[in-house]
Amino acid sequence: MNTHVSQHGATALDEFRRGVVAVAPLAVAVIPFALILGANGAAKGLSVVEIGLMSAIVFAGSSQFLAIDLWREPVPVLSLGLAALLINLRHVLMSASLSGKMNHVPKWLRYLKVFFLADEIWALAEQHATRQRLTPAYYFGLAAPLYGAWVLLTMAGAALGSLIADPRAFGFDFAFTAVFIGLVAGFWKGRGSALVAATSAIVAIAVHTLVEGAWFVVAGALAGVAMAAITARQDAA
Repeated sequence: MNTHVSQHGATALDEFRRGVVAVAPLAVAVIPFALILGANGAAKGLSVVEIGLMSAIVFAGSSQFLAIDLWREPVPVLSLGLAALLINLRHVLMSASLSGKMNHVPKWLRYLKVFFLADEIWALAEQHATRQRLTPAYYFGLAAPLYGAWVLLTMAGAALGSLIADPRAFGFDFAFTAVFIGLVAGFWKGRGSALVAATSAIVAIAVHTLVEGAWFVVAGALAGVAMAAITARQDAA
């Protein structure tokens, strides 16, 4: 990585390190989820290498958990593809949001950014962008540790197999949720933030109750974006 000096006097390496430090708590919180995913995959007959390749190529925990849950012989390719599409539609919104904050970087870097996009990386990147310019070095400082931890830990879970206990039995399953809630709380900017969060939550809960599948994720995200646009117009008026 080059040591180009940013407008704030920090080199690219400095920015990368800051990203690593910021994502470290999440890299720890992901441990139980990655291990249990690997163990579930092994129980469905996937090898350590296959689990590792899935994590390295897909890098989307919710999609991977769903794929493992639906996995059987013959593999329901169409069902898996449609389910993954529904769950990950929110990434289109996230990517569009970040693109506006990284339009100063080459296109190929922006495309690479999309591959490493995850809910937690997006939240940290957005939070950073409220304070200073979001650089590629900082973004990949967020992405690299989480990506590496996810791939290696899912492989470890597959290798350990049935020795992995269900994290829900010890309450570990809430660790990741708790950290992410803390990240989202950092976006609080008053009444507008409350309206966006409440609208997204209410719509997601309603759709989850009325419609089967992962549509609630998409509906909640779209409702939140719509309310954010409305409040932004009101603030500008």
